[in-house]
Amino acid sequence: MTEKILARASGQAFVRPGDEIEARPDFVISYDFPGYTDVFFREAREEFGVEKVDGPERFVLFIDHMIPAATPKEEELHKITRTWGAAQGVPVHERSGIGHQVSAELGYATPGAFVVHFDGHVSQLGAFGTYAFGARKGVLEAYVSPTLAMTVPPTVKIVITGTLQAGVMARDVFHHLVRVLGPSSCAFKAVELAGPVIDAMSIEGRQTVCGQAMFLGANTMLIAPDAKTLEYTKGRAKLDLAPVHPDADAVYERVVTIDVSDLAPIVVIPPSPANTRDLTEHLGVEVHSGYLGSCASGRLEDLRAAAQVLRGRKIKPGFQLHVVPTSQAIMAQAAREGLLECLVEAGAFLSSPTCDYCYGRIGTMADGQRAVSTGTLNTPGRMGSVDSEIFICNAAVVAASAVEGRIADPRPYLAGAAA
Repeated sequence: MTEKILARASGQAFVRPGDEIEARPDFVISYDFPGYTDVFFREAREEFGVEKVDGPERFVLFIDHMIPAATPKEEELHKITRTWGAAQGVPVHERSGIGHQVSAELGYATPGAFVVHFDGHVSQLGAFGTYAFGARKGVLEAYVSPTLAMTVPPTVKIVITGTLQAGVMARDVFHHLVRVLGPSSCAFKAVELAGPVIDAMSIEGRQTVCGQAMFLGANTMLIAPDAKTLEYTKGRAKLDLAPVHPDADAVYERVVTIDVSDLAPIVVIPPSPANTRDLTEHLGVEVHSGYLGSCASGRLEDLRAAAQVLRGRKIKPGFQLHVVPTSQAIMAQAAREGLLECLVEAGAFLSSPTCDYCYGRIGTMADGQRAVSTGTLNTPGRMGSVDSEIFICNAAVVAASAVEGRIADPRPYLAGAAA
């Protein structure tokens, strides 16, 4: 899939791993953040003499951090972004949700498209058969040139077999891949996901898995478009491209098959996203706060799982549960389904979509505190004090832990709800 997408984007009949190419991104996605977009805007003009980006319809900006602004300096950054977007004819989406999710809702997740961002979590668009990767500061090149110089990566294929047990979610599947394969196992490679577990997984679950590709060291992660994909992208896709599928005889650097039939809920312990453990090894650890949100896990199926655990129950006094849906569209649907009412009645603190809880701008922890989180990272200082700890887990685990004030297994709660 990667070779086909990059061949089209570079105007070639075919490319192979290791080829040096100049590829034209179909879309250049960014969110405004100090030291990134403000620098791109300035350097494009002052150092490269570029007054207008090539093909403004290819660009999109999101204001999803520092929302709402807490200081005049933060609001000034937003003003710079709005002003630049208006001058360039580039759309700026503000307060509509986390850009990686809203990109999909708006149709930038076009099957077969080539997308760049400076944030690697854009790889979640690979759930739609899009080649999307984070080029960090290299995205400046896309602001000043029609094409991006890059090396075609090799591809690793991961086939996931079996059937997921109750209480096991997409988050568990991804972190199990890290446990089995290792955090550098796919360094600088593309990953294709396939197999019956992926086939059965929802679009939301696929986004969750693909969006964490960087924690395998991968450039990106893709899933071949199927009926679910095409149903979602119908009427949304920004481009009329033929969906790309791998050939039956496609050659991969390697193919790995992983059976998840026996997989139980997991927890990723501090201080590294590589520290995957069975949840049962850490049951009973006292926790003080919970975060249910982020570009990885704040979607409807996450909110539904948490509501299933919390319905008719109360959060332990003193525990702080922050629930942050990934987009306004998701938040509205969760309201229609009664999920938000359930979570609030249980004692959750509900916030509008923002990235700010994930990187510790708000809802921060003090020394010695611990959180259960569906955020993207558990490195020291990510959610406040460097002497606090973050345990990454699925949404149902966050909810069960909120009830008990300690890391808890959600499966008894889910079984009770089902009964």
